[in-house]
Amino acid sequence: MLLIPLFNLSGQQQRGAIDWDRAQQLYRREKRGEKLTADEKEFLDHAKEARRTGGQEDARRPQGGRALPDTSELIPLTDMTGIDRYRGEDGGLYGGGTNTPPWRHAEAARKELAAIVPLNAEGRPATNGHIVLISIGMSNTTQEFSKFKEIADKDADRNPQVIIVDGAQGGMDATLWDVKSSDRALGVWRELDHRLTAAGVTTQQVQALWLKQAVRIAGKAGEFPEHARLLKDHLASILRTARGRYPNLRIAYLSSRTYGGYSSSGVNPEPYAYEGAFAVRWLIRAQMAEPVAADMNWDPARGKAQVPLLLWGPYLWANGMAPRKGDGLTYSREDFRKDGVHPSPETGQEKVAKQLLRFFKGDPLAQPWFVTPK
Repeated sequence: MLLIPLFNLSGQQQRGAIDWDRAQQLYRREKRGEKLTADEKEFLDHAKEARRTGGQEDARRPQGGRALPDTSELIPLTDMTGIDRYRGEDGGLYGGGTNTPPWRHAEAARKELAAIVPLNAEGRPATNGHIVLISIGMSNTTQEFSKFKEIADKDADRNPQVIIVDGAQGGMDATLWDVKSSDRALGVWRELDHRLTAAGVTTQQVQALWLKQAVRIAGKAGEFPEHARLLKDHLASILRTARGRYPNLRIAYLSSRTYGGYSSSGVNPEPYAYEGAFAVRWLIRAQMAEPVAADMNWDPARGKAQVPLLLWGPYLWANGMAPRKGDGLTYSREDFRKDGVHPSPETGQEKVAKQLLRFFKGDPLAQPWFVTPK
């Protein structure tokens, strides 16, 4: 990606509130592999997204008095039962009202977990090697995962051989990571590889992935289930590319979006944010099918591994200020920036980051490699 085309916005500088000189400086530093602070990274991601929309920052700000959508019919998947229905779909992350994978898939996951060990730069087991966890996604993902890395790196329970690398990139939705739909995708993947190098690790050491993606303007694909099917296809393509580039990638943990009811633009408002979870569920269930389709195979014993084994990561959606069962999760307006889409640095980013940390430390299908062995 060239520096000048990305931030050549002198003609637009008067129209927006973004300091493009600062954005250009931060972009140069990022490309040199320098570590940005969480605030600098958020600012740069925000600038990149504004660049993609023509630099018209003011046009994307929320309009006063905008009525919130009625989301009363939306129930978190984790709260739905096997009897509940949403547009014909039952509840539970894995379907049938269940939030844990069926035993056969769980056994397959445990087999993959047992194979996740510290690796050297060439991808061979080594006592002084590393286990690399990466993220793939858009601006929300990088903001949330950067905060997660910040708190996880300080956590005493984290396995010190786990290296966390944020590969998610601002403005890069599912279509732009998909090599089948975008000629820009190769550049996005190269940027992720560059970040691995900057972190002192290699593609051979990547063994786990957190994937959180969306299609920026989901409604263009039609109403449910059409837009969710499109997202599912993009996610599948992204996972196949990831497995091809990172040969030791064993498990991918998938999450869908947070609450979109405060969105002041066409960027993933409700119910699209909620419905994106079904794309994740359909993809995971496709891998749980017997026999599994060749293009969803994760097990070399069954043929060429095309994707990693897929599991739900933390389910992040809650219906605004209505507390979710179990953990009481809510999202207030203050958890989001002015656009109502991106997590606020004050509360929103940390709220998601803490859910990620709780998941990796507590889920039995993530904890074994993430937490320091006892």
